[in-house]
Amino acid sequence: MPGPPLREPLSPWPIVGLIGLTSVVFLIGATPIAVGAPWWAISVLVVVWLVALLLAIAWFTTRPRAVAAIPVVVALVWLGTVLAGARYLGWS
Repeated sequence: MPGPPLREPLSPWPIVGLIGLTSVVFLIGATPIAVGAPWWAISVLVVVWLVALLLAIAWFTTRPRAVAAIPVVVALVWLGTVLAGARYLGWS
């Protein structure tokens, strides 16, 4: 009689990715106060973050290292948005 199937140990990378996404949501939440970004820019950033969260949940077990890279990508999108808004749209 075969024993129960062995499970692979859980990778720490998806947890790192979710912690990173939590950090990025605080950046997005502080953007209207710190930068003076308009509501529509914050709405777009929140939608980007929600899509990233859904992607991280979908990839949690199948692509654990990619989950760790998602917050870096979202943080770079946030940085690009803030810098472009400050330079070209006059956000202060």
